[in-house]
Amino acid sequence: MPTILGQNQYGKAENRVVRITRDGTTHHIKDLNVSVALSGDMDEVHYSGSNAHVLPTDTTKNTVFAFAKEHGIESAEQFGIHLARHFVTSQEPIHRARIRVEEYAWERIEAAGEGEHSFVRKGQETRLAQITYDGEKWEVVSGLKDLTVLNSTDSEFRGYVKDEYTTLEETHDRILATSVSGRWRFNWTDDGQEMPDWETSYEETRKHLLQAFAETYSLSLQQTMYEMGARIIDHRDEIDEVRFSLPNSHHFLVDLEPFGLENDTADGAVYFAADRPYGLIEATVLRDGCEARIPVDLTNL
Repeated sequence: MPTILGQNQYGKAENRVVRITRDGTTHHIKDLNVSVALSGDMDEVHYSGSNAHVLPTDTTKNTVFAFAKEHGIESAEQFGIHLARHFVTSQEPIHRARIRVEEYAWERIEAAGEGEHSFVRKGQETRLAQITYDGEKWEVVSGLKDLTVLNSTDSEFRGYVKDEYTTLEETHDRILATSVSGRWRFNWTDDGQEMPDWETSYEETRKHLLQAFAETYSLSLQQTMYEMGARIIDHRDEIDEVRFSLPNSHHFLVDLEPFGLENDTADGAVYFAADRPYGLIEATVLRDGCEARIPVDLTNL
């Protein structure tokens, strides 16, 4: 045969599942987008079309919804762990399961009357989780995307390389803004270890990256990004690796001189927010002695 089969996987992607938990008249909501990818002894379905080892993708979809009811959704990570363990241990041909989860946050609307069952969708980040299991070892990578942050001062950009094509002027005071896309890998890898508290870990990790962004006097977005990752590693013992992808959302002072106006004054300034092109700053921050395992290209995570 002149060709051979390489890496392959299959599953049902983007299963939208909303779980409402009723505690009397007080309700709770979990809103997830779950993608399942399975791999293993699948050569024959590719070579000959035999489906003898194939669990239908429709079955994986049904499993997601059944598990949401049967097990509930304690956290994105825990739900993914339940699913991955089930697929690998219940189907002999399946050797590896990868579960990706997006979680959309809701907050309660306080209203007069009986019961607490009204919610408004939060407009901040989307929470992310990827759980991979091969029957022995776990890999859990959590994260977030679309968390937009801005410092209106305490940021500079100067002392950079200049050549014949450089037109950007140095600045001692600028807006620093970005939309955070981040992933962090846990050092929990087998069932013999104590499992992290996934909800607490997420909230604390998010808090530390935001505090580092706010508290760092920035000489470059690279410096701020490193401080965000380092603070997470320093404060969260369960995390060994952090990967960030940060677009530099440029804000330029508007030239108001044609209108007889001085723009940048003590009482404020007006900026033009440019959406593109943008600088894209990316890096991995590691606990000393650990290896990087989060893919450099986060678009495939």
